[in-house]
Amino acid sequence: MLTEDLVRATLATIKYPGFSRDIVSFGLVKGIAIDGADVTVHITLQTKDAAVPRQIHEDATAALGALSGVGKVSLDFDIQDPPQAHATGGSVGKSSIPGVKTVLAVASGKGGVGKSTVAANLAIALSKLPGSPRIGLCDCDLYGPSIGLMFGVTERPLATEDNEIIPIRRHGIQLMSMGFLLDDSSPVVVRGPLATRYIQQFLRQVAWEELDYLVLDLPPGTGDIQLTIVQTVGLDGAVIVTTPQEMALIDARKASSMFEKVNVRVLGIIENMSYFLSPGDGKKYAIFGEGGGLREAERLGVPLLGQIPIDIPIREAGDNGEPVALQPGDSNAVSQVFTEIATSLDSYLNLRK
Repeated sequence: MLTEDLVRATLATIKYPGFSRDIVSFGLVKGIAIDGADVTVHITLQTKDAAVPRQIHEDATAALGALSGVGKVSLDFDIQDPPQAHATGGSVGKSSIPGVKTVLAVASGKGGVGKSTVAANLAIALSKLPGSPRIGLCDCDLYGPSIGLMFGVTERPLATEDNEIIPIRRHGIQLMSMGFLLDDSSPVVVRGPLATRYIQQFLRQVAWEELDYLVLDLPPGTGDIQLTIVQTVGLDGAVIVTTPQEMALIDARKASSMFEKVNVRVLGIIENMSYFLSPGDGKKYAIFGEGGGLREAERLGVPLLGQIPIDIPIREAGDNGEPVALQPGDSNAVSQVFTEIATSLDSYLNLRK
């Protein structure tokens, strides 16, 4: 028998284009009407991308048409313009974080590209800019938090009288990570809906102290947790970390597409593991290929912010809790690259304000 519950359950199998979440859980299905064998579904969207309603229409029509006893299937779309972005051209309709001037996301489409290493060193490099900006770094990865190790943090954070978590300070950076709240051997075993609630609470209950920049180290990928973050926090922009090979670039494109769909400006590409510089003869070896980051930046119409080599001191510095960007740029070429990236981002974001 054709029922509203059956229609809704069928629509719950339709993913929002580019995401793992379905159109029902997104709250896009506003009404279902059944007239004999005919079904009409009312869907509300906020998008300027004509491909989004077209894809949903195709997928939903096919799924509902395959149900036993269904006659005519009609999808009634109410397509609205997204709310106006704030002055930086960043994310829209999200809550700001008290005491934080600029929120910058560091993202990747896949794991294993060194995103957290980049986020940690970028935070350090931003703090060393003229005027000594006040920087915070939030590790948003519930399942594989690593910022604590990279900054040598082992203590637990305290809380205010209002039950807000007080960030831990290290190397002049205010730090927060789910790893601070767990034992090293304690895995986070939660399903998607509960994980998204965790991350929303986590982002809203940290007592940041007057930050010029808050760097969000996003989890790898483009799933529910990533989407929850970008829909919860008003982002001023995002940078995407990739490696040069095509496999990583494919996933970088998914990350850039995610930000485009939620109206967050991609500020540039950082190509990590760009090359290996032989300590013996000084020759460069393009282990993962070359030119991929530049091609992707050109495709997106954004700058290639920097190319970071595979470097043993970077790994050693992270393992020892002393990010390589702490070293003076005139004595460490990698530290200088991070300084240049931070300077470019700072100049652009200040220009946009």
